[in-house]
Amino acid sequence: MEKAGSVLPEQGPPLWLLAELTYRCPLQCGYCSNPVDLQRGQSELTTQQWCDVLQQGRALGAVQLGLSGGEPLVRRDLPELISEARSLGYYSNLLTSGMGLSQAKVKQFKDAGLDHIQISFQDSDPDLNNALAGSKKAFSQKLAMAQAIKEQGYPMVFNVVLHRHNLAQIESIIDLAVELGADYVELANSQYHGWALHNREQLMPSQEQLLAAELVVKNYREKLAGKGPALLFVVPDYYENKPNPCMNGWGKMFLTVTPDGTALPCHSARQLPIQFPNVTTTSMNEIWYGSDGFNQFRGEGWMREPCRSCDDRGTDFGGCRCQAFALTGDPFNADPSCNKSPHHHLVQAARQAALNPLEQPLVLRNYANAEQLRKPPMRT
Repeated sequence: MEKAGSVLPEQGPPLWLLAELTYRCPLQCGYCSNPVDLQRGQSELTTQQWCDVLQQGRALGAVQLGLSGGEPLVRRDLPELISEARSLGYYSNLLTSGMGLSQAKVKQFKDAGLDHIQISFQDSDPDLNNALAGSKKAFSQKLAMAQAIKEQGYPMVFNVVLHRHNLAQIESIIDLAVELGADYVELANSQYHGWALHNREQLMPSQEQLLAAELVVKNYREKLAGKGPALLFVVPDYYENKPNPCMNGWGKMFLTVTPDGTALPCHSARQLPIQFPNVTTTSMNEIWYGSDGFNQFRGEGWMREPCRSCDDRGTDFGGCRCQAFALTGDPFNADPSCNKSPHHHLVQAARQAALNPLEQPLVLRNYANAEQLRKPPMRT
């Protein structure tokens, strides 16, 4: 690896701690951002180890806590972790598919101190929702749990990952969110990491589809006139000509801890050829301020041209390092989503391919497929 960046004099604490409690999940979404190599995440921190992570994170200055996965509900100690988060003063968010949730658990979590729930749907149509989730029970369960969440008085984020299979239903998706009383609606177009990158040719919409969906959201906002949920429409990086400030800058605000305790500056960084520290062997203070992994892309010292002399380098921070690595094999390269990048043609080629999408089933996220993808291709 080239010379790393370094901890900046003005480097502040992490404000957001994402606890990826597990990679286990009852659903099989083909756009999941979890690692394709699921076997690497089969070991999980114990309850006490997670409590220690929460304590160290809070001591560092983190105030927002995301409890995520996989599906965090498969952890039987979730109420205990929520209670610990409350005692430490976090604002806690549960990011869930709703699978494994019940009315009793919704209340139990409320009593333990959970502040906020984000529930994900795949579509407003039950059959398409279930097909995308890989579960015949998914839609009815999600519907019942969204209602239970609101009955308990939680602020609720209604999340849908968008792609070419469900973009045409975006108006009915928003209708459903409004009907369920969502406070926020996150319409997040798929970003191509993890399983989504493997399924990119099946998922990626055309620009025409994307613009049509964006117009529907704009018109819906005008119809709501500020009286309904906030609608957030997240454009895929591949259709931006300038890179997004990924995670608001590498190691600037966000700290992710994976199921086995590996600490990352963002949830996709595990794919990079970097040795990241683990909370079981290194203090989180040392991880945040002193580790090579977290300092690797801080500041501007690591940047090559065209990033090094770009006027936007202080606002986009060079874009996404994981995307640069996934598309070019080198995380130091300019993010290919940027039209100044010498690798921008790779994104343009993907856009062109989306005009004639691959008509084959998604490779669903499960351990059998993960094992199959690990095998080298057969020679012919």
